[in-house]
Amino acid sequence: MSEQTREERLPTLSEQMAEQLGGWRGLIESSVPVLVFVVTNVVWTLRPALVLSVATAVGLAVIRLAQKRPIRHALNGLFGIGIGAVLAWRSGNARDFYLPGIFYSYAYALVMLGSIAIKRPLVGWIWSIVADGGSQQWRQNPRLVRTFAWLTALWAATWIAKVSVQAVLYVTHQDTALGVARIVLGFPPYLLLLVVTVWIVRRVLRAEPATVPAG
Repeated sequence: MSEQTREERLPTLSEQMAEQLGGWRGLIESSVPVLVFVVTNVVWTLRPALVLSVATAVGLAVIRLAQKRPIRHALNGLFGIGIGAVLAWRSGNARDFYLPGIFYSYAYALVMLGSIAIKRPLVGWIWSIVADGGSQQWRQNPRLVRTFAWLTALWAATWIAKVSVQAVLYVTHQDTALGVARIVLGFPPYLLLLVVTVWIVRRVLRAEPATVPAG
């Protein structure tokens, strides 16, 4: 298979990013309820902020449903927002709104590290689903396995770093700063990791076109 044919069969960078994030619309929508909570909590009080953030998340899901668009990403966001809202409502502390996200991020990082330990790096599995039609050919290529392993470690390290910043702000009761950090440290690092991952894997694939078929 020629390099040109191989390149045509691989999804573009923008297509892969869109698939992971639910499209650019999904990227924006996932941040809106958190932004609503942060702003409302600053200018008003906790409970109106909780009500408005949950209402925003529900509204976005309903709009997607009415437009017959995929709502998986909207429902995932609504689930996380809902748990955080319940915790904050019961405790009366705004910072508890972000507690589920902190736990989820640590859990994601542990899963990534565990996948490396069992020689099934998670980034490789995600790549096979998103960009390679579910093919597991990469597992037969030691260079790709090593590449996916250190990329998975990079993702895990980034996840741990950004959530640790949020955890410090949580335990020091920096509620507003925690909200800002949740937004700033949310998708920008994710986007950067996606770009780096796609660029590096494509370089490896181009270097061994005969060894690792595209699907």
